[in-house]
Amino acid sequence: MSLAVATPATRKTRKFQDASFYDAQEIGAYFLLPFRFIRLNEDKELLVNEIGDHLMVSPGTAERIITRRINKIVDEELYGDLIAGFFISEERIPPLIDVIATRYRTKKSFLDNFTSLHIFVISLRCEHTCHYCQVSRVSEDKNSFDMKRTHIDKGIEMMMRSPNLNVTMEFQGGEALLAFESIVYAVGKAKEQALTFGKKVTYVICTNLAPLTDEMLLFCKEHDILISTSLDGPEFIHNTNRHKKGKDSYQLAVKGIERCREVLGHDRVSSLLTTSTLSLDYPEQIVDEYIAQGFNSIFLRPISPFGFAVRNERKNKYDMSLFLDFYKKALDKIIAYNLEGNFFREDYASIILKKILTPFPVGYVDLQSPAGMVNNVIVFNYDGKVYATDEARMLAEMKDETFLLGDLDSNSYEELFYGDKVMGFAEYWSNEALPGCSECAFQSYCGADPVFNHATQGDMAGYRPTNVFCQKNMEIIRHLFEIMDKDERIVKVFNNWIR
Repeated sequence: MSLAVATPATRKTRKFQDASFYDAQEIGAYFLLPFRFIRLNEDKELLVNEIGDHLMVSPGTAERIITRRINKIVDEELYGDLIAGFFISEERIPPLIDVIATRYRTKKSFLDNFTSLHIFVISLRCEHTCHYCQVSRVSEDKNSFDMKRTHIDKGIEMMMRSPNLNVTMEFQGGEALLAFESIVYAVGKAKEQALTFGKKVTYVICTNLAPLTDEMLLFCKEHDILISTSLDGPEFIHNTNRHKKGKDSYQLAVKGIERCREVLGHDRVSSLLTTSTLSLDYPEQIVDEYIAQGFNSIFLRPISPFGFAVRNERKNKYDMSLFLDFYKKALDKIIAYNLEGNFFREDYASIILKKILTPFPVGYVDLQSPAGMVNNVIVFNYDGKVYATDEARMLAEMKDETFLLGDLDSNSYEELFYGDKVMGFAEYWSNEALPGCSECAFQSYCGADPVFNHATQGDMAGYRPTNVFCQKNMEIIRHLFEIMDKDERIVKVFNNWIR
């Protein structure tokens, strides 16, 4: 953080000091490099530099550094850590500035190849009536809500225009398997085009598994297709959350997972959890269910404030503090299980930990800056409309088309991906430039989400003091640092998660 710390002699302004203030004041003194800091608790401060390296120090250390009261001889170990960690430098231009630049480029290398994830909303039809559903689903007999083949063709054409040589084609719904013939057509078309354009395409079907047949499984095996499904925990939670006529959603999901593993392989099917109001009371039981079903990880996530999910407040609306309490209890359970010699990972923590403990970027769009919208993900809706993110599509179901980029019938690749709308979003998609984020110690580990900010606060920039995206991420990041500081065994567990 670059603001000068006020002392009785300097407490005249909160503005930035002149450049000379930050220069070394005497021979043997040091120069300040960019870093941010936060008081984690009564015992520790956290310093984070521009490339995400961190240092845990005693309270008051940040002020001592900024006011140049760190002595090279008296504070020999701390001084060495600050030099090695690129928090201070003995020269105006650090000798290893090229190393800093390379590491910064590495952190942002997810931008190198542009859009990778291309979501095809193949149908809005669904046989479930989940109370937290975020899209305007329709009954399974309404074929007019399937994606037309002309739109499939144009979406594939757009995907092949991506500079990225490795792209993902993800089929969503509704329930994607209700339009299985369209999936068969799309995969065949994409494979044909991939040969021409030299692309490697990863295929994913998002499904509740209820309509799954042996024919579908054999097709997925033949074309190496991944399956993503939903499991909300024990039977009584899953069936309450994911309502289906016959009340057998849980049974079908568990049976479908087993069949997918038998035919496709154990690691070819993954599952997502959505935390409803009911779920909040059962963190340990939900973790136990995932372990019992043979998964090696769980993604603990709150309900997103989009679509149908916001219409049933009794079942879906809760304060973020309640989710954070749920999250910490579940994480405690998971860590204890690992300390007993087992492997089981919490995925959201793993994403953050990769940003904290490694120099590498992450592919999770919600924790990227610049944001993943367009840069990493694009959505082709069943009706040919193109959205900046999946959440943007859900927002449109609420009659808000702020993030509608255009449509496959009328717009070119350049208009959709580089048009005026995208240029407008770019003003808000980097947390380095957002008020409240630019000086935050956790900036390197977090992301920017203009769609979420717009949906919850009516402003793409958002207002940090009341922003639940900020509240969630700040507390989870803080919690991870605190528990790592308390127990070295947990650091080993976390390092195992991100290998």
